[in-house]
Amino acid sequence: MKKLKWKNISILLGIVSIIYTIMLKTIDVKPIGPYHTKVGFATINNFVHIHLPKNMIWYNITKYLGYLTFILIIYYAIIGLKQLIKNKSLKKVDKKILLLGAFYVLVGIVYIIFEKVIINYRPVLMEGELEASFPSSHTMLALCVCASSLIMSKYYIKSEKAKQILDIVTWVVMVVLVIGRLISGVHWLTDIIGGIIISGFLLSILNTCLNIIKE
Repeated sequence: MKKLKWKNISILLGIVSIIYTIMLKTIDVKPIGPYHTKVGFATINNFVHIHLPKNMIWYNITKYLGYLTFILIIYYAIIGLKQLIKNKSLKKVDKKILLLGAFYVLVGIVYIIFEKVIINYRPVLMEGELEASFPSSHTMLALCVCASSLIMSKYYIKSEKAKQILDIVTWVVMVVLVIGRLISGVHWLTDIIGGIIISGFLLSILNTCLNIIKE
C-alpha cells in the first residue's frame, strides 16, 4: 500500500515539476534580471526581489550552514564504508544505505542538469558574473539531505535521545536554509519554490524505493 502511495506521489510531483519548469519559460517572461536576462513570473518575482534585496549576512549564513549538510552525507557514507570493510562485499552492505547513496547521486545529477540547462539567472551578479539560479541548489541540498536523514535516522541511530537531538538540529538547519536563502535575495522566489517541488519529487522516489526494499 505504501509503495503504491509513494509511487503515485512520485508520478504526480514529477508531472508538477515538468509543468512548473515549462511555465517559468512561458508565463509573464520579462527581462528583469541583470543584463536584461529574462525571468518567468516576472511580476511576482520582481515584487519579492524589491522587498528582499541582496543580503550578504543571510547569504553567508546559508552558505556556511549548507556545509553542515555534508556532515550528514559523510555520516551515512561512513556507515556504508564500515559495512563494506566488515563484510568485504558490496552486496552485503545494507540496501537502505546503498539506496541513500544512489539518492545522493541522483540529486547531484539533477543539479548538474540545471547548471547546463539554464532556466534563468540569479537576480544579482555574483562576483560580477551571471550564475544559474533555478532551482535553488541550497534549497535542494537542505531538503534532500536533511529530509532523507530524518527518514534514515530511525534505522541507524540506536539512542532515542541522540536521534531526537539530531532530528531537531536537522529540522532547524533545513528550515533556516530554505527561508534564509529567500531572505538573502540571491534567488528569485520561483527558484525557491522550484527547489521545494523538485526536492519533493526526488524524496518521493527515495520513499518509493525504500518501501520496495522493505517488502
